[in-house]
Amino acid sequence: MSKAFMLKPDLNYLNLDSDNALFQLNVAQLVEEALKNGEGTLADSGALAIDTGKFTGRSPKDRFIVCDDITQDTVWWGDINIKIDAHHFDSLFNKITAHLNQKDFYVRDAYACADETYKTTIRVVTETAYQNLFANNLFLRFGEEEEVVGQPEWTIIAAPTFLADPAVDGTRQPNFSILNFTKKMILVGGSGYTGEIKKGIFSVLNFILPEQRKTLSMHCSANVGKDGDTAIFFGLSGTGKTTLSADPERGLIGDDEHGWSDDSVFNFEGGCYAKCVDLTAEKEPQIYNAIKFGALLENINYFPHTRTVDFCNIDKTENTRVAYPINYIDNAILPSIAGMPKNIFFLTADAFGVLPPISKLTPGQAMFHFISGYTAKVAGTEAGVTEPQLTFSACFGKAFMPLHPTRYASLLGEKMQKHKVNVWLINTGWSGGAYGVGKRMKLAYTRAMIAAALKGEFENIAFEADPVFGLCIPVGCPNVPAEILNPRNTWADPKEYDVKASELALAFINNFKQFEAYASEEMLASVPKVVENAH
Repeated sequence: MSKAFMLKPDLNYLNLDSDNALFQLNVAQLVEEALKNGEGTLADSGALAIDTGKFTGRSPKDRFIVCDDITQDTVWWGDINIKIDAHHFDSLFNKITAHLNQKDFYVRDAYACADETYKTTIRVVTETAYQNLFANNLFLRFGEEEEVVGQPEWTIIAAPTFLADPAVDGTRQPNFSILNFTKKMILVGGSGYTGEIKKGIFSVLNFILPEQRKTLSMHCSANVGKDGDTAIFFGLSGTGKTTLSADPERGLIGDDEHGWSDDSVFNFEGGCYAKCVDLTAEKEPQIYNAIKFGALLENINYFPHTRTVDFCNIDKTENTRVAYPINYIDNAILPSIAGMPKNIFFLTADAFGVLPPISKLTPGQAMFHFISGYTAKVAGTEAGVTEPQLTFSACFGKAFMPLHPTRYASLLGEKMQKHKVNVWLINTGWSGGAYGVGKRMKLAYTRAMIAAALKGEFENIAFEADPVFGLCIPVGCPNVPAEILNPRNTWADPKEYDVKASELALAFINNFKQFEAYASEEMLASVPKVVENAH
């Protein structure tokens, strides 16, 4: 029997029977367990393919934080951070551990934060082997001789088949995700979606680092050039955060979650969790080539009668995913840590076709767009549904931010000013018209614009100001047609553009009202101007 099967951690603090624990299984053992348990199948690439069940994404309305002495006066309570009482947590803890004690379960010790100064040890207890494989891929892995000595700092318990009783347990539905900062535990029940595990720890670090360590936590990807120039990419799901940071010319620090300290930008994670919809080897070779044995595919479909993944098939969900260790990317930086950033990119997929494909932001505009966190999602794929949905997510990660957004914004502002960072707004969405009329910006053009910014090629190019948003738009860019740089020029009827631009500006203005009381003069000066005659 392997060393992994024989090792038994002390689980007394969890009321769990160590005899039932399969501890620190390696990748092959976890895949074997998953197949034996009927949790999934092997794709022809060698990756394990599983379905996460009823939930193919996070359930933000079912995420709770225990209200206690630590959180009562610090957490930004509301529809994102929902209160739950400690006694409900304790009751659910007893029930979920009793549920796991009736079967074998999987235990993995890992850690978060590549910077040793911030290293946070984690124990992940999962009902299924595939969830444990996910934890292996996404968190930082100990070396063969390393282990957590005694109790880890944080523990996650995840059991998809355990359902809460809302009438008794204080939850909204049978599924739940609960953070307890006093007991340093996360409980996930009723959902097999692995993103709940990942975002649970991200939420924890989003509280601890700014609140207790005065360090900025960020929902972003990051990479570094051969000369040591770090770049940060903020963006919500679907804006290109993972894709654009996976650049063969630059080393990947990480694709989703980072800290920015006084000396470094560091990855929280040890892996990537990439969207798979329409994935091809030509468009995204690094991600495509990472789908091999050890990778975990979620909610994909095969071509009929094969084990070949049809990445265009989204019958189960648009949110098809793959989770893999960061070293599956050829040019990953290990350990995942680098120096101060020179460029920050805010990514938005503007379905209104209004924002320019690239613009340079002043410090005030940078703070305004950071706290706005704008993108747009297409409402659906049903016939006749063409209206995009506006999404504003403060700090490009409101769903994972336990503190008030201004806490993160002020930290970012201080760092941008201190290190004189260039900040760019990148629209990866529509050009030449809104969704349904215009076309999505070509990935090759977006890559060329980012490359130009990173190489300093805009330093000798003139800029023109957009009258509504005040954004500085370059008049030229290497390897990009000049006519697409100013979005108004790409519309068949510029007056229609003016109307849509004013609509979007008004949405920004209305969203920003909740932050006006906290805003600096620079931020207030960056609020868009509605064009009076645009109707």
